[in-house]
Order: sequence, then structure tokens, then C-alpha cells
Amino acid sequence: MAFAGQALTDNQEASERKHFVLVPLMAQGHTIPMTDMARLLAEHGAQVSFITTPVNATRMAGFINHVQATGLAIQFVKLNFPAVEFGLPNGCENADMIQSRDLFKNFMEACAALREPLTAYLHQQHPSPSCIISDMSHWWTADIAREFGIPRLTFNGFCAFASLVRYIIVRDNLLEHVEDENELINFPGFPTPLQLTKEKCPGSLSVYGLEQIRKNIYEEEIRSSGVVMNSFQELETLYIESFEQITGKKVWTVGPMCLCNQDINAMAARGNKASMDEAQCLRWLDLMKPGSVTFVSFGSLACTAPRQLVELGLGLEASKKPFVWVIKAGDKFPQVEEWLAEGFEERVKDRGLIIRG
Repeated sequence: MAFAGQALTDNQEASERKHFVLVPLMAQGHTIPMTDMARLLAEHGAQVSFITTPVNATRMAGFINHVQATGLAIQFVKLNFPAVEFGLPNGCENADMIQSRDLFKNFMEACAALREPLTAYLHQQHPSPSCIISDMSHWWTADIAREFGIPRLTFNGFCAFASLVRYIIVRDNLLEHVEDENELINFPGFPTPLQLTKEKCPGSLSVYGLEQIRKNIYEEEIRSSGVVMNSFQELETLYIESFEQITGKKVWTVGPMCLCNQDINAMAARGNKASMDEAQCLRWLDLMKPGSVTFVSFGSLACTAPRQLVELGLGLEASKKPFVWVIKAGDKFPQVEEWLAEGFEERVKDRGLIIRG
């Protein structure tokens, strides 16, 4: 277990601070909003323990350095992640490093194994934790909150609309007996008429083998003290009120949290580093006409087959339009890299920019 961040030196001041424990899911789209949350809480006078792992701490080194430079009361707690013990490759500590959906259950079980070292850390802290805000997927943090007699709030980074969709799917088992991916599914209790196909529903809600984990997540969401959403009341009034009514849970809308970053460097420091620095990318963009560039990225978790990547590249080439194409590290298939090197990059070099990582 290792620590990084600002230590509190004034015992009286420290004892009066509220101590928030943030436990993000180790996936970029879940972790980055929580770094913003940590910053906002610390800027409002709270002490924050941000739970992470060695690999993920390396990814957010820029943010950690920023916190240390500004003196915010945030400690980054690096818990050793038991990847190998749960059948994962050594160092596989983020969801975007999982090479097969079959291993996602292993990853979630490895996350749950952090309960014991996290509990041990919290018992050593002064002041003691006041509240745990954890990703909804970390159902096991509810046991820790009960042990300390403190509230546990859930966070997932989704808007109220998406959160309500997910909740109804799980509550009513809407996908359980749907075999046709294109069958229209009605959402009972949704405040506006809504029909979705299984194909368009969140894939994580139908992955085989995660039934017990989904059940645990749902049950602990019901037992939680409330929900934190990265949204704001004026944007989603109807869906926020409906979520509170259907779940019986208080919703705190604190978004968009990214606005706490006042400069582009602070914003960029929150995530993993790409193969190309910002200055190089901006120089390339400056050569293009305003509003002419297509940005292509499917995020860090999309599982894209080599053939799909090649077809996507061919489509971008055929478009004759400028583009920036992000190929995540997990999509660096040998056959794709070979295809790119065989002439694609040369053919599009004047109007196409490929960012790896």
C-alpha cells in the first residue's frame, strides 16, 4: 500500500474536516469524473482519500502532480491489485486492458478483493472516514460503510436518463428472455414513452456469468444512502425526479464536474497518455480548414474486431475528408498494424492523423 498527495499537518484542522473516500471503477470513463469530484471536494475543504492501484496511479501521474503542486488535501491510496490471483495477466488493472469479455468477471472479483486492504487503510486514518462515494459497480464498499457506520453514496458517471434506463432493466429483468437483438422492449414506469432493442441496451447488463454481480450491485444500490450524478437539474429535471421517485433515493446532481478544470493542461492530466503529444496534434489541426475534421474514437472499452477496424479505415480513406482516428492500445492487433503499414498511412498522410493509445 502506498500513498501520494497532501498530508494534513494541523491536527485540529484535520479533525474538523470531513473525510470522503472515493472508490472509482478502474475504467477511464469512470475514473476521470471521480478525479474531478476529488478536486471539487478538496476545494470545498474536505479531506479526500482517492483509492487506486499502481498501474492506474501511473496513468494519472499528471493529475497527482497537479494535486501536490496545489496543496489540495487529497491522498492517492495505491492498493495492490490481485490480478494474477484471479486469472488475469500481471498488471491488468484497468477495464481497457481486458482482452476478452470472458475475463470481466475475474476483473470484478479482483476489485472486490480490495475490500480487506481498503478497510485496513481506513482504520488507520484520522479523521475517520465520513462518507464513501464509490462506483455503483463496487457493491462491496457498502459492507465497509456499514462497518464504519457511515453513508455510502453510489456514482456511475451516467446522466439521469441513462441511469433510469439501467435501473429499470435490472429491476424488471427486461433482457432476461429476449432472444431477438432487434425486438423492441418497452420500459414500464419511464416518464416518457421509450422503446429500445436489446442491441442498443448497455452490453454489461447482458454479459453471461455476471448475474450474481449484477444482483449484488442492484441490491446495494437499493440500500445506499443516495446517488451522485454527473449532471445538473436544469438539463434533466424530469428524469432526475423520476429516478428519485422510482428508487426512493436522494440524487445529488454535481455536474458537469469537468468544468472545475480551468485550463487544458489540467484537464489532459486526468487521463492516460496517448502516443502523440498535444502540441503535435494541434499543429496538425492548424493545417486543416475549420470544422472540416472528423474525429473517430469509440472509447477505451469498445471491443472492435480487426476486420471492423480495417473496414473503418477504408471508409475514412474513401471519404476523402480529413480525420483524426484514435486506435486504443487494446486494438493494436498485428494484422491491423501490418495493414496500416502496408500503405494506408502513406495514402492518407496529408489528411489523416492516427493516434495510438
